[in-house]
Amino acid sequence: MKIIFRKKICLLFSELEIFEKGLCQYFPHEDGLLIYLGIGLNDSEELSKQFVEKIVQCRIFPDEENKMNRSIHQINGQVCVVSQFTLYANCKKGNRPNFTEAAPAALANELYNYSIDCFKSHGISTTCGQFGANMQIRSENDGPVTIFLDSDHCLSK
Repeated sequence: MKIIFRKKICLLFSELEIFEKGLCQYFPHEDGLLIYLGIGLNDSEELSKQFVEKIVQCRIFPDEENKMNRSIHQINGQVCVVSQFTLYANCKKGNRPNFTEAAPAALANELYNYSIDCFKSHGISTTCGQFGANMQIRSENDGPVTIFLDSDHCLSK
């Protein structure tokens, strides 16, 4: 599993437009995270749960001394989760990336929805993209703070 999450701060925004449905979701005026979630061939519900735990507890929001010392849970922030199989792009050979390490759509969709449910079970306000849809994503991030997590390097499987 691979995740990139970006901190957004009050008065900045993220916007997600899903073209197939004509749906546009905003989550302005709240601190939160825009999360790009890539799911690999060997990922599982247990791994998804561990990732969510890590993100929920990750202290990247400022405290009263402006130090990164508060978690998304502590600030009552929200998350927007977007499926992103292209995090598994392999560009070792040639000029065209392959995605053979990304999970098949059925497994990826199942674990994507499970991850969203895990955030919700922590009481985190959660919005999400539409799995497999063509989306336009616009965001302004704070810092910028962008963090990359890879299950091969930061979590036990």
